[in-house]
Amino acid sequence: MKGVFGLLFVAALAVVAALLMGDNPATVSLFWPPWRVDVSLNLVLIVALAAFVLGYAALRGIALLRELPRRASRWRALQQERATVGLLLQAWGHQLGGRFVRAQGAAREAIARLQAADRDTVPYADALWVLAHLTAAESAQQLGQREQRDAWLAAATDATRARGAPEAREGALLRAAEWAIEARDPAEAARWLAELPQGAARRIQAVRLRLRLAQLRHDSRAALDMARLLAKHRAFSPEAVRTVLRGLWIEALRDARDEESLSAVWRSLQGDERRDPTRALALLSHVERLAAEGLFDATGPVPRAVDEAIRTAWAGYDTLTDADRLRAVALVEPWLTRLDAAWLPRLEEAQQRNPSDAGLQYLAGQAYRTRGLWGKAQTLLQQAVRGLDDRDLRRRCWCALAELAEQRGDEAAAGHAWKQAALT
Repeated sequence: MKGVFGLLFVAALAVVAALLMGDNPATVSLFWPPWRVDVSLNLVLIVALAAFVLGYAALRGIALLRELPRRASRWRALQQERATVGLLLQAWGHQLGGRFVRAQGAAREAIARLQAADRDTVPYADALWVLAHLTAAESAQQLGQREQRDAWLAAATDATRARGAPEAREGALLRAAEWAIEARDPAEAARWLAELPQGAARRIQAVRLRLRLAQLRHDSRAALDMARLLAKHRAFSPEAVRTVLRGLWIEALRDARDEESLSAVWRSLQGDERRDPTRALALLSHVERLAAEGLFDATGPVPRAVDEAIRTAWAGYDTLTDADRLRAVALVEPWLTRLDAAWLPRLEEAQQRNPSDAGLQYLAGQAYRTRGLWGKAQTLLQQAVRGLDDRDLRRRCWCALAELAEQRGDEAAAGHAWKQAALT
């Protein structure tokens, strides 16, 4: 189809040329005293067109001749870049295949080519420079050549040389920080991470490294913040997020040794985490250990974090397992004397709502005993002592019954209760 249109176009040009040249009444007179030349207009037009074409062709030819040196230089730069990229690909292939010595040799050759070439003439010279040194540093890291690795790494992260390849330099900084963390050198890792630009420091890989650095430093609070940031960026699955955050929170709780740090750890919980009764039990257990070690005042007013933890454990009591319910009862009991008066009706309501729960019977009975309501306390404690599966709680229950018996002067009942407590 294109051939047909081409023939038609040529035929049209022939017709126009025939019409133009067939009728040529006009002439052009050229005077050069004492001569006069008469030339047809068609010939003048043809000569002018031919002169234009020849002039244009001559100018283009001169321009091409003048462009030849630049083209040759560009061709040499492209060949240099192609050879360097080929060496880098070869080095990466050797490195992936575990041939670190060969990878290092190819990277050295690429670096030598870049040093010999003009930096301004080789496209992507800065990126190739950083990648070549980083590849050599990777090989040195695998071969245990720490001094050579540090030297190549310093060249790869040189800001003046890598100004044209900021992304490659950021990758080298992240890799250097990862090596420092693997070597368990937190100061060196922190130094490399501090050199990252503000935008790169918020990337997932940088946050992962900061999480590992915080764990290496045993800074559970910072590790928890980094884990929350990773969860916000959806770097973990939902199940992994819950597991990681819970583990880091427990570590931060173990590091807390005073009331202020305990409050800070409790305030770090977010959303549904603060309504988790198992976390509240973990905090109460840690407070009990600190009180046993003499690091926590167990006689003063109830700290706010402990009060909120008790409320959380109590609100989620029905969702706990049987073992955790008994654990919650044992952890809340020491605080009964310091809880406000609103807790007594709460305990009474919960016990009446679930009268067969031995743990609630025991806790309500102890609450009544601490407030002097001995009759109610004895009834509930006598019911609880028969249903409690926890030996420690059962022993405490017998001790409470013995004290109540002594209060009313029943020596026989008191002796029986003390004997049962000793046997338990």
